[in-house]
Amino acid sequence: MRDIRLSRTQADALAELNSSRPVKVIAVTGGKGGVGKTTVSANLAVSIAAQGREVMLLDADLGLANVDVILGLHTRFHMGHVVKGECSLEDAIVTGPHGLQIVPAASGIKHMANLSEAEHAGIIRAFSDLYHRVEVLVVDTAAGLHDSVTTFTQAAHHVVVVVCDEPASITDAYALIKVLSREHGVQRFQILANQTRRSGEGPDLFQKIARVCDRFLNVSLEFAGSVPFDDYLRRAVQRQNSGCRCVSGVYFVHCPQESGIEGR
Repeated sequence: MRDIRLSRTQADALAELNSSRPVKVIAVTGGKGGVGKTTVSANLAVSIAAQGREVMLLDADLGLANVDVILGLHTRFHMGHVVKGECSLEDAIVTGPHGLQIVPAASGIKHMANLSEAEHAGIIRAFSDLYHRVEVLVVDTAAGLHDSVTTFTQAAHHVVVVVCDEPASITDAYALIKVLSREHGVQRFQILANQTRRSGEGPDLFQKIARVCDRFLNVSLEFAGSVPFDDYLRRAVQRQNSGCRCVSGVYFVHCPQESGIEGR
C-alpha cells in the first residue's frame, strides 16, 4: 500500500500554520461523495459567522469547486490562480453571508486535483500569512482519501465526518477513519449524521460506526448531532442559498454550541 504520510515540507507548513495564530480549524470530510458534506460545511460556517465570529470557509475540493455554487457567489479568482501565482490568497477571498470569508476552489482543472506535496504545503503556508484576523477556519475537504484530505485533516483541531444511513456511506466513513488514524495520526473524530428521517436515527448511526471503531481502531469518536432531511434545504441549495438563511438557521445555529465543533 502506498505510503501517503505527510512529507517534511507539508509537516513544516502545518507546524507554521498552527503556530502562527490561534485559529481553530474544522475539517468537514466524508468517506464518499453525495453525503451533503459541502452543504454541511457552508451552513456550519454561515452559522458561526452569524454569531459574530470571524470565519473563513475554504473549498478544499480543489479541482471540483462547489461552495461558491451553493452560496450563489460570483468569483473572479480561485485557488487555481493562487497556485499559479496569478493572484494572492487575499485576492481570491470573497465575502458571503454575515461577513463570512470564502476561498473558492477551481472547477474542472485536472492539475488542481493532483497537486504536488510542495504545492499543498504552499497553500497551507499562504493561510499562515493572512494578515486579517480569523477565529475559525472551516475546510470543506474533497471526498474520499485524496492527498489533500489527509493534509487538511491533520491540520485541523476538529475533524467532522459526515455520514448518511446507507451501507456505502457507513463503510467508506469507517475506511476514512481507519486510514487517517493508522497512517496519519488523527485520533479524534466527530460524527455528524446527515439527512436523517426519523427520531433516533442519528444516534443509532453513530453507534454502528462506534462499535466497529471500538473493536478495531484506537480512536475517540464523538456524536456531533443530526441534520434531519428537509425539503427546504434542498430548495435552498437549488436557489443557491445556505439553509441557514432559507430556514431561519434551524440546521446549525444551535448545533455548534451543543457539539463543540465551532472551535471555542
